[in-house]
Amino acid sequence: MNFLISNDDGYFAPGLAALAQTLSRLGNVTVVAPERDRSGASNSLTLDRPLTARRAANGFFSVNGTPTDCVHLAITGLMDSPPDMVFSGINHGPNMGDDTLYSGTVAAATEGYLLGIPSVAMSLAGKPGEHFASACLVAEQLVRRWQEAPWAQGAVLLNVNVPDVPPEQLGPWQVTRLGRRHHAEPVVQSRNPRGETIYWVGAVGRAQDAGPGTDFHTVAAKGVSVTPLQLDLTAHHTLDPLSAWLAP
Repeated sequence: MNFLISNDDGYFAPGLAALAQTLSRLGNVTVVAPERDRSGASNSLTLDRPLTARRAANGFFSVNGTPTDCVHLAITGLMDSPPDMVFSGINHGPNMGDDTLYSGTVAAATEGYLLGIPSVAMSLAGKPGEHFASACLVAEQLVRRWQEAPWAQGAVLLNVNVPDVPPEQLGPWQVTRLGRRHHAEPVVQSRNPRGETIYWVGAVGRAQDAGPGTDFHTVAAKGVSVTPLQLDLTAHHTLDPLSAWLAP
């Protein structure tokens, strides 16, 4: 198999290196990742300047753009043929619930999916980031499952969150839905050395919808959360009511 790997933490991130090492045992690996941390970049594309892809000392390509840029550039320009699978990660921290709307990790996988390739966003759901081996084990098992029985319904987009615990402490895999958070914490106001007011975006809110069946609930129980994502943002249930409301 041929794999394309990207992330949003940057080409130097330990989770990226761990995932590349794992998948290299299962096939050919191409790594194209941002030259710096682009967490929270979501699905943005760089359209106001050219992109460059430089081979770093570790053999990875570093790109002066977003995670979406990296995957788009790799598939449509750098690679001789499309990969069999796209992996994004392993992110240093969770991407659950509303986080997926902002996540560059999920965005990189989304770009692969939009280009018709089965894509997986992998996140280690713990800020200490001590057990990337657990996420690597999940990635390997997922690929082997794919090799044994490929997904028969076309391209798929999966958001996988692995608890930051040793492999032997991992709970069962659960297919989940996205939970929801409370509103984010307020911005943090400060002043720079010139006396200008500056703001830092506040911390994410606490989990609100985190009951059984959600990604939050599964990871809290040390299980592996696997959420299938879709990109249709249309509120289908409001189409007819809105048409009636707008009718003269």
